[in-house]
Amino acid sequence: MFLKAKRLTALALGPVLMLLGLYSASTAAADAKVNEINMPPGVTNVGQSIFDLHMTIFWICVIIGVLVFGVMFYSIYYHRKSRGVTPATFHESTKVEIAWTVVPFFILIAMAVPATSTLLEIYDFEDAEMDVLITGYQWKWKYEYINEDGENVAFFSNLRTPQSEIYNTADKGEHYLLEVDEPLVIPVDTKVRFLVTANDVIHAWWVPELAVKKDAIPGFINETWTQATEEGVYRGQCAELCGKDHGFMPVVVNVVSKQEYAEWMAAKQAEAAEIKQLMAQTFSMDELMERGKGVYDRSCAACHGANGEGGLGKAIADSPIATGDMAGHLEVGINGVPGTAMQAFGGQLNDVDMAAVITYQRNAFGNNMGDMVQPIDVFNHKKG
Repeated sequence: MFLKAKRLTALALGPVLMLLGLYSASTAAADAKVNEINMPPGVTNVGQSIFDLHMTIFWICVIIGVLVFGVMFYSIYYHRKSRGVTPATFHESTKVEIAWTVVPFFILIAMAVPATSTLLEIYDFEDAEMDVLITGYQWKWKYEYINEDGENVAFFSNLRTPQSEIYNTADKGEHYLLEVDEPLVIPVDTKVRFLVTANDVIHAWWVPELAVKKDAIPGFINETWTQATEEGVYRGQCAELCGKDHGFMPVVVNVVSKQEYAEWMAAKQAEAAEIKQLMAQTFSMDELMERGKGVYDRSCAACHGANGEGGLGKAIADSPIATGDMAGHLEVGINGVPGTAMQAFGGQLNDVDMAAVITYQRNAFGNNMGDMVQPIDVFNHKKG
């Protein structure tokens, strides 16, 4: 009996010791290929804590599995009927029952302690050095940097993948569906708090390497944060099914040095000031058409078609709105159409871009109305 018990112990512990040795070796020799099939530790301290917790629980489960299945397969093999083994007759064992109650209790404690510590770290929103308001739209993100001086900087981040790649008329790029025209820019080694919400339906802002994933819910503001320790470009996407183009709203975060961030912010503030100056400017038809095409491709083509042929939204080509009364066209563009998928773009586009895209819609796709909208016209329409 003693020999059998000794043999059973050796059988159970042997694989465990072997796995522990393999774990130590694999940790020392970890490379990118291993991380491809495992969750990434990312570039934040929180991400590393989550990764360490994941690996701790993983190896606890592996050891338990080896012990349980080791004993089970040993018992099945060495106590099979063909060996003439007679089943033992016994009643409950108080010692065994205490053991299988106490041991799991301590195992759960071993997992609960680091899990609690990690959760406290994840939900520590205090002492953030900067705040960014993130708003999800169908199908883009709006980023607004909340500055103490009141000079907030806001912009939309749209998918940059060309329509030719989406419709398979060109080869896919390296970052197919994971590239944007305006990435979120944050400084390295800085605690950044994100205030996440949505304008229309539920979205989710997710960047794995920054250890951030938070639902964006209309009417609610959820908090999360990150503090990247390495400069670089980190990509994510909307992680909540949000409609037709759910797969077309990626997230790109550019982590830069603090000096580079300060220069970028200064340039953005100068750009915002320039837009204010442009509000009083009168543009030519060519200027409005050139700018309007860019705005249309970013903000309108997903629903109305790259050539105004329609799709999820109505066609722009020969549209009664685009070829009708100017005031009616402005009203639809600025305030949307309640009860439909047509959004209100008055809060998404500045007056210059709104004037340009309305002009473009009225003179492209064969509409050829010959009229123009100036930024002051948009401003006056908003004021009523």
